Amino acid sequence: MKLTRRHLLVAGSSTLLAAPAFVRAQALEKPKLTLAVGGKNLLYYLPLTVAEQLGYFKAEGLEANIVDFAGGSQALRAVVGGSADVVSGAFEHTVNMQAKGQRLRAFVLQGRAPQIVLGINPKTMAGYKTPADLKGKKIGVTAPGSSTNVMVNFFLAKSGLKPTDVSIIGVGATQGAVAAMRSGQIDALSNLDPVITLLQRSGDLKVLSDTRIVAEADKLFGGPMPAACLYAPQAFIDKNPATVQALANAIVRADKWIQAAGPGDIIKVVPEAFLLGDRAIYIDAFMAAKGALSADGTIPEKGPDTAFRALASIDPEIAKAQLDLAAVYTNDFVKKANAKYPKG
Repeated sequence: MKLTRRHLLVAGSSTLLAAPAFVRAQALEKPKLTLAVGGKNLLYYLPLTVAEQLGYFKAEGLEANIVDFAGGSQALRAVVGGSADVVSGAFEHTVNMQAKGQRLRAFVLQGRAPQIVLGINPKTMAGYKTPADLKGKKIGVTAPGSSTNVMVNFFLAKSGLKPTDVSIIGVGATQGAVAAMRSGQIDALSNLDPVITLLQRSGDLKVLSDTRIVAEADKLFGGPMPAACLYAPQAFIDKNPATVQALANAIVRADKWIQAAGPGDIIKVVPEAFLLGDRAIYIDAFMAAKGALSADGTIPEKGPDTAFRALASIDPEIAKAQLDLAAVYTNDFVKKANAKYPKG
């Protein structure tokens, strides 16, 4: 049989259709990668967990090794040091690190408000009246330098206090934070759900500021304050655009799945260890945080300005830095992800 050009084209297309997984894997520059996160159990990072548990990363041809750290600042150090490729972390780190000469860029959003709650310990601060009463007190955060620490500093600054007016103590984002509060080791706590809801339900936390409420977060920070996102060094994004697109696709699908999910759906997906021993509390926490999670992965255009103002108010070095805020984020990958998965 004489093979014509048409036969070859048909045979070639059949081969491609028969091996989509192979073709997809070939298209990814780095199908195996390491993703660092600080406090994976937190609802702040729920889209990451959903993407992993529902197989969205695998569906994109990715083998994502997710390494969990005590706080976002440690996850940041992992990517800066080269032991991780991408971070699931707080958006403001991209602004903060540009001021230090490190080019990091966020490319898909998980949270549209910080979801961080600052509250006092009713046992050790029963006489609390104003933020000035925090002076000289011990405040727990997930890890020093993390977004929970930034929240404390910002709250103090708005109240006329300096970061040095308090003692910052890293307590993590799980049972350690709960124990530190209940035992009186700390006088106040800046943390996230489900830790916050657990302490609220048991009467061990009195809320001062709650950025799970989008309107309250916008009021506190003076605009939209992007929260959890995936970010990576600009060099990684330039070198691995198909891989970054695959990551964005998975998170956008997870964002949309969460918005359509009910409490029962979430409980089935989230690992048992994340529930802190109480499913009802986790459901309450999910309902409190759901509105602050991103609907479609889009990073708000004014978000970088808000993050810069918040950081500048507590860090003189950032305040005087000349930054290219357009370089700390991109929605290019999110737009393609939403076109591919219009309904999640």
